[in-house]
Amino acid sequence: MNYDTNNFQKDVIEQSFTIPVLVDFWAEWCAPCRILGPVLEKLAEKYEDQWILVKLNTDKFPEIANEYGIRGIPNVKLFHKGKVINEFTGALPEHMIEDWLQKSIPSKFSDMIEKAKMLLAEGKVEDAKIILEQVHNGDINNGEVKILLAKILVYENPKESLRLVESAQLSNHTVELAEAITTMSKLFEKLENKDELEDNPVKAFYIEAIKDLRDKKFESALEKFIELIRENKAYDDEGARRACIAIFKYLGEEHEVTLKHRRDFGRALYV
Repeated sequence: MNYDTNNFQKDVIEQSFTIPVLVDFWAEWCAPCRILGPVLEKLAEKYEDQWILVKLNTDKFPEIANEYGIRGIPNVKLFHKGKVINEFTGALPEHMIEDWLQKSIPSKFSDMIEKAKMLLAEGKVEDAKIILEQVHNGDINNGEVKILLAKILVYENPKESLRLVESAQLSNHTVELAEAITTMSKLFEKLENKDELEDNPVKAFYIEAIKDLRDKKFESALEKFIELIRENKAYDDEGARRACIAIFKYLGEEHEVTLKHRRDFGRALYV
């Protein structure tokens, strides 16, 4: 197949609104380009239903190469909805490119995922859950969807939430939330196994704090956990400290509750 383009606007920008487009910036004189090219073509045939390959000769179209900041070739950029969403430079081995593609190619359900995120931000949890379950059924390996579902399920089914997190392939965007969900899931399981917690004067207060968290009373939970840090930071392997961090990551760093309690948390650590 001929993957070369003479119409970048049509073949890449416009087409990327329908399907992700992988652009190989190359030149005939470039030895690594001759190594990478056939690998990309092989993968393009293998994953033809997920993305398409376009090759742009930088000697023929220097203005486009300059526009996209090409300083060395081969350079591979992934376009989605008219924009570059990821890239790499150099002739990587096939297995590394496949791993990169798996993490980089947007799900065909990306619009539904964005809708679910919006609903979650608006507090419409059940509506978001319905959409995420539909996407999960159609794209069972989507790590982001697993984490978003786990974020919802952590309250009603901590074990299933933990299973989803443990089976998800994490990205830089989901790793902190995944860690928060894991911590919260394990805290909620402690409510079912209170006898396994060490006997201590702070034990009952610790259990109350976990219950507040389970009931989504984030401010009350944080106030209690921060007080516990002051009273007995080491209790339950610094469980109160880990719980505070989990709440901050779960809510997000810009959430009003996080902003309100971050300073008190920091001070409590050094009392």
